[in-house]
Amino acid sequence: MTGCLMAGAMMIALGTGNSFTLQWTHSVEREEWRETWEVTKDHRLHLTEAAVKGSGAGMEPGPGGHFEEGWWVWAPDLPPVPALTLAASGETPSAWTLCGADCTQLGATSGQPVQVAPCPDAG
Repeated sequence: MTGCLMAGAMMIALGTGNSFTLQWTHSVEREEWRETWEVTKDHRLHLTEAAVKGSGAGMEPGPGGHFEEGWWVWAPDLPPVPALTLAASGETPSAWTLCGADCTQLGATSGQPVQVAPCPDAG
C-alpha cells in the first residue's frame, strides 16, 4: 500500500505527493521544530526540509538556511532512512505532531518509542 505510514499500530493516511510533516517543541530551547518528509518509491523516508523558529542548543540552521516567515529553513543533505523512532517520554513540552492527510499527536504520554515507517506494499 502506498500513501500511508504506520506509527506503532496506527495507520496514517498521507496527503498528495506522499509527504508528511513532523513538528514538535525542542525540549531544552522550547522553540518549534518542523521537518518535511516524503516516502520514496523504494519505501524509505527522505527528509526534504527542516525548519526551526529559533536557534540554540542543537537547533542551528543547516547549510543554506534562510529566514522565511518566522522560520529558519534549509534542505538537509541526508540519505533516506527505513523508519523514524520517536521518543515518548511524556516529559517534553509537546507531543510529536505528524500531519499527512490529517494531523495526529504521537508520544504525548510516557511509553515506548513510536516507530514511524511507510506502510508495507499490499501487493
